[in-house]
Amino acid sequence: MTTPTVTTTLPDAVIDAVRGARRVLVLSGAGMSVESGVPTFRDAQSGLWEQFDPSQLATIEAFQMDPPFVWAWYAWRMQLVRGVDPNAGHVALAELAGLRDVTISTQNVDDLHERAGSSVAAHLHGSLFDPRCSECDTPYEGEIELPQEPIERLEPPTCPQCEGDVRPGVVWFGEMLPDEAVETTESAVDSLETGDVVLVIGTSGLVYPAAGYPAMARAEGATVIEINPHESEVSDMCHHVVRGPAAEVLPQLVAALG
Repeated sequence: MTTPTVTTTLPDAVIDAVRGARRVLVLSGAGMSVESGVPTFRDAQSGLWEQFDPSQLATIEAFQMDPPFVWAWYAWRMQLVRGVDPNAGHVALAELAGLRDVTISTQNVDDLHERAGSSVAAHLHGSLFDPRCSECDTPYEGEIELPQEPIERLEPPTCPQCEGDVRPGVVWFGEMLPDEAVETTESAVDSLETGDVVLVIGTSGLVYPAAGYPAMARAEGATVIEINPHESEVSDMCHHVVRGPAAEVLPQLVAALG
């Protein structure tokens, strides 16, 4: 595997690769949402929640033990996301879909891609905004109270089908990723051909299976491009690395294609 080309500005080689691509697969991670002001999981554990570790907030066992406590945390996270806007990087990806065949698979549990106008093929870690019954898995479509300030306890909604407690639609520690999301992403990777492009945006490359997709895409002949201000565990798997924030690099890329 050749050493990736690392730059702090958008190189012509990246522009040419996307210009010549028939399909573009986007793999986005937490860094993309952080640029909109969405706190990461641990950053959001400030204040009221700072004394709690993930096992107290992000496992099915924790929810079963104290549903109002865990639900309050996630309702507060929903409110945090609702209070921010998609950034210029999200908007640029929506614009890119008007120029190329774009598939987005994200590890983020927010809806910022959708709010920017993109169609998301796969939410690998679920979504804050797809709550479902913890007993019968029926999607919950009713109103959800979102506290304006963090509170320690909030009763979750009740499932209209079985009267079970409604849970967040995210993937908790110890749970399997959604089969459909994984199958959709792996199918998108498998369908890549020489000349296609994968944009790896704002991901640490620490969480599998998502961390393995760049290498799989490269094996299919795709050009793999990382956009991230920080080095990640997948940087070495990429052909090109642009060391910059997605909210700056992606608009430049789309403008250069016009």
